[in-house]
Amino acid sequence: QVQLVESGGNLVQPGGSLRLSCEASGFSLDDHAIGWFRQAPGKEREGVACISRRDGNTFYADSVKGRFTISRDNAKNTAYLQMNNLKPEDTAIYYCATSTWAFPGLSPQVYDSWGRGTQVTVSS
Repeated sequence: QVQLVESGGNLVQPGGSLRLSCEASGFSLDDHAIGWFRQAPGKEREGVACISRRDGNTFYADSVKGRFTISRDNAKNTAYLQMNNLKPEDTAIYYCATSTWAFPGLSPQVYDSWGRGTQVTVSS
């Protein structure tokens, strides 16, 4: 059974850090690009970061560039999103997703497997 499970979400103060994990089971992440998305209440889902299938190329939304880092550990079948200098506007449910495209960017339509999300709340 193909499954993605996110973890690491929490309540954190502004300026704090979190590392989200996305563990895959039932398939190998080796063959997929990975994206992180988020959805805040009342807003559409937006792409945050992606990493390519093979060569480790990355792409970030302007809103998180310089603060978030996406990475992958194929040996652990897990992807990560390191989030630093968090802001209240980063509050959202964060989802990981996989795509068979080599470098899909941040369009949700080209991602075919999704996790259920993990809540990140940035508040003092």
